[in-house]
Amino acid sequence: MDTIWYDNLPTPIGHLRLVADELGLREVWFETGRHRRGPAPSWVHSPQALAFARVQLEEYFAGTRQVFDLPLHPLGTPFQLAVWQELARIPYGTTISYGDLARRIGQPQAMRAVGAANGRNPLPIVLPCHRVIGANGSLTGFGGGLPTKRFLLAMEDGVSRGDLFGLAN
Repeated sequence: MDTIWYDNLPTPIGHLRLVADELGLREVWFETGRHRRGPAPSWVHSPQALAFARVQLEEYFAGTRQVFDLPLHPLGTPFQLAVWQELARIPYGTTISYGDLARRIGQPQAMRAVGAANGRNPLPIVLPCHRVIGANGSLTGFGGGLPTKRFLLAMEDGVSRGDLFGLAN
């Protein structure tokens, strides 16, 4: 059996649990998210093994990283993996609709399935499902909660405008 490592990362949106194996980052969990769970007894707590992801997430929250360059190993169906791969292509500081995402994977009628796959994204923030919104511009479901989604979008918008957290000169 492969070793699974985990660590906890304090962030402005609460603690995130990072989970990886030898192939890469597998999961990012919100402390209070709807899909959260504790580490399995066989997992190994290892800040060193997760340092590669910790550094990039800290840079993201500091406003100095807009693109992640991490080895990833999310587990899902071929359809979910296609949706999650497309999430990585959504530019920092922008949003798209579920319909846009469905069209981007070549399945324009699959908006509900895309929404379900988006909701099961095991790597939120890294695969930025928070950048997917309703067709009318409304914020829709998010595993970390809508206040967290709102915070992430506002943070990215502020960085994009050079106005991180409203502190521009």
